[in-house]
Amino acid sequence: MWQARKPRVLIVDDNDDNRSTLADLLAHDGYDVGVAAEGDEALKAQEASPFDVVVTDIFMPVRDGIETIRLFRARYPRTRIIAVSGSNPVNVDYLALSMELGADRILRKPFHVTALKVALEEVLRAT
Repeated sequence: MWQARKPRVLIVDDNDDNRSTLADLLAHDGYDVGVAAEGDEALKAQEASPFDVVVTDIFMPVRDGIETIRLFRARYPRTRIIAVSGSNPVNVDYLALSMELGADRILRKPFHVTALKVALEEVLRAT
């Protein structure tokens, strides 16, 4: 019997706990989940085996979420992007900036996993 392919979601976050918790919750809901600790690792993962959606934190070492969004949008325009971030040390709305650079949805930390699931459903319907 033919079965539809599970949506592939890449979680990009430098916090091990955040990354593994989100990955576990989404895998439990039937998503095929990958993880990356920062933007360069995310780009390599996308090149190796493309994901449908990237959920990226904004503040990360090496390659931050803003640059990651910009590069994903340029290289993989069909990949949906959800940007997530908590408070920031300067008075700049990085989530609004991420939308300007091509994120499809934003979530402000802390968020409930239900909000992430709703955002995933919305961006996957839009593909």
